[in-house]
Amino acid sequence: MITDDSRCPCGLGEPYGVCCGRFHRGDATAPTAELLMRSRFSAFAVGDTAYLTKTWHPKTRPADLELDPGQRWTFLEILGKTGGGLLENEGTVEFRTHYRQDRRADSMHENSHFVRVDGQWLYVAPVR
Repeated sequence: MITDDSRCPCGLGEPYGVCCGRFHRGDATAPTAELLMRSRFSAFAVGDTAYLTKTWHPKTRPADLELDPGQRWTFLEILGKTGGGLLENEGTVEFRTHYRQDRRADSMHENSHFVRVDGQWLYVAPVR
């Protein structure tokens, strides 16, 4: 169970409450595509489907989002990024997520596309 005082799953080393927790609660919005990616990883780790849905572009968002209860997200590596900064409206973040599925370690690699709409960063889809 992750509490506000627990280390944030995103990997930045801050307490969850002042790191990604503030985004999940709606106290702030992620100012960059990378911070949105990190906060979305943390949302997967804490099971926050409402945040995942809210930060998913409406054109690519699934109608229903259910997380696998047998999957536990354990670590995020940011491998690279293009754009996505404070003064930009589009960017990509390449990452590798590590997880445990039914007690077996595995990972997933993706380069994700993000856009800023009305001041808020949104996940669009993997770069193809």
